[in-house]
Amino acid sequence: MAKVFVLKPQEIKKDLEVDYAKELNKEQYQVATTAEGPCLVLAGAGSGKTRTIVFRVAYLIERGVSPENILLVTFTNKAAKEMLSRVAKLLGKHPEKLWGGTFHHIGNRILRKYAKLLGYQSNFTILDEEDSKGLLNICLQEMNIDVKQRRFPSAAVLKDLISFSKNANQKLIEVLEIKHPHWLELEDKIRGIARLYERKKKTNNAMDFDDLLVNWLKLLKENPTVKERLATQFQYILVDEYQDTNYLQAKIIRELSYIHHNVLVVGDDAQSIYSFRAADIDNILNFPKTFPQTRIFKLETNYRSTPQILNVANEVIKYNVRQYPKLLQPQVNSFVKPNLVSSISPSQEAEFVSQMILQLRDEGVPLDKMAVLFRATFHSQELEFALTQKDIPYEYRGGLRFFERAHIKDAIAYLRVINNPKDEVAWLRILNQQQGIGNQTAVRIFQRLKNINCIVKCFDQDFSDILTSRSKVGWDSLVNIFLKDLKIRTLKDLADSAGLINDLIKSDYQNYLEAVYSNWQERLQDLEQLARFSESYKDVNSFLSEITLQEVFAVERANPNNQEKERLVLSTIHQAKGLEWEVVFIINLVDSAFPHTKALAEENGLEEERRLFYVAITRAKKQLFFSYPLTDSYVGRYLNIPSSFLQEIPEELMEEVKLVENGINGFNHLNDGDIQYLPEV
Repeated sequence: MAKVFVLKPQEIKKDLEVDYAKELNKEQYQVATTAEGPCLVLAGAGSGKTRTIVFRVAYLIERGVSPENILLVTFTNKAAKEMLSRVAKLLGKHPEKLWGGTFHHIGNRILRKYAKLLGYQSNFTILDEEDSKGLLNICLQEMNIDVKQRRFPSAAVLKDLISFSKNANQKLIEVLEIKHPHWLELEDKIRGIARLYERKKKTNNAMDFDDLLVNWLKLLKENPTVKERLATQFQYILVDEYQDTNYLQAKIIRELSYIHHNVLVVGDDAQSIYSFRAADIDNILNFPKTFPQTRIFKLETNYRSTPQILNVANEVIKYNVRQYPKLLQPQVNSFVKPNLVSSISPSQEAEFVSQMILQLRDEGVPLDKMAVLFRATFHSQELEFALTQKDIPYEYRGGLRFFERAHIKDAIAYLRVINNPKDEVAWLRILNQQQGIGNQTAVRIFQRLKNINCIVKCFDQDFSDILTSRSKVGWDSLVNIFLKDLKIRTLKDLADSAGLINDLIKSDYQNYLEAVYSNWQERLQDLEQLARFSESYKDVNSFLSEITLQEVFAVERANPNNQEKERLVLSTIHQAKGLEWEVVFIINLVDSAFPHTKALAEENGLEEERRLFYVAITRAKKQLFFSYPLTDSYVGRYLNIPSSFLQEIPEELMEEVKLVENGINGFNHLNDGDIQYLPEV
């Protein structure tokens, strides 16, 4: 008879208890060993907050707290796995019964057990984003709403509205007033769709991601026995990134901690930058009011950045009024001051950044240790073009490359049709966006147009035998865009790419963007940037040729099969939070761009923009470059004002840099190899 071997989980050898005083600094040690009751840990950037949480969990277990009585809540599954793995290494064993994971992960686990109390079965389905949009499309159909018959919010936009309403605890009409005031007249229909969506989920025994929080909180509020059972079990609750919690998450933590009151939240109010996702900074600012007798700890020792970088960061954030004051203290050796670089235009700024990246690479800094950060996606366009021309491989974080974005492809499709009326792909793209026109009708329309050589004559055709009353509305709208908005009436109209794009932005296409995309305003800004970029080309044909050839090359360089492993990182600042690089460039630091005009119109918007700037600064470990263009475009129509945030930094904390060509100041154009960066004398 064969022998049977039972394989046990491998344990990590460990002979002695953790020496907490040796492994942690004084600030971290206090948290790990004394944080009883409600505790707020204000963890500055680069201060080792993850390490502190890990050691706190290990300390509790070593002191006899059962892992099943500890709840560790993170914002990503990756963070939870990392923390639990590090706890295991410290203890020499895996804390198998410890509750660790994201809010949604833990909510799912609890709801599986108590689903019947809420009218669900325990095998409920979790809808991902595509599932949710699919179900909302079914709701639209059942309510006889054709989103193409009249501009109406798409399923994706409806999902965003409903989700924000739940997570921010705001009424749907309040969200519409903030995000889409043009749609207030549609509020009844939108509310009806939302109600039908909720009913269908319940009937289908399904929950979306938001429901995992909504129903978890509902379970606690409506079932005192369950609430008491869970609150009794979780003797210690630890929450990471507390500044990013929304209304639902903060309320759940409050409900779960009402018995033991051992709730420790870790976060940095200075890095609260996600209000657009319904994150509420008041959760961390008002924590001591929510939890009386809160003890406050500060982690201010920074292990990431040089003193010169931290001097700037400390100076920037001090201007915020609504905050817990902190002063980051450096542990890294001194290096150079952050550089402040002004350029003539965005293209010259891109030229400087790309050449400096090449210079730093030659000096031994790998490309993947450098990052270029920006406030909004459209700020990267000029730089992407320069990087492609110089054959510098890059990775774009937080979205698609500029010319790969749907709305940019839309605008280019309009230009392609104007330039070449026989372009079938471009025609079908823009026809399918029109109200009442589906793909079959679009194909039939193109068959009538394919032999016409002049764009103006395309709109003299009679399509009465093809178009229904619905599709005629869409065709008439498209004709109106070309003839009235874009003013395409003579061949002379084909020269001004920038004018055509700017006119497209003001046309009915804007209503299409708002209906389809929740971030439609950012997409409009992308298009404005495309218009500015096109100003340097003599006509539509030359512009289209150049961007197509450059983008084809960029896509080839981005191919996953490409063997080039080192890639420069391009990222929005929101996507860069939590990351770090040896060298960081922060570009386009001009007023209206950063701080962003839209943000300034919102309550407390300026302070969140300043926190965003602070986050960008504290991503840099060794070198930091601030840059801005003096004019808004290649042709320099308008003068830019440097960001007000730059003006808040004392001059002595930065090294001002002037760009020179062959040793001569004041050039208007840069040639490859001519840039030097020299401190101003």
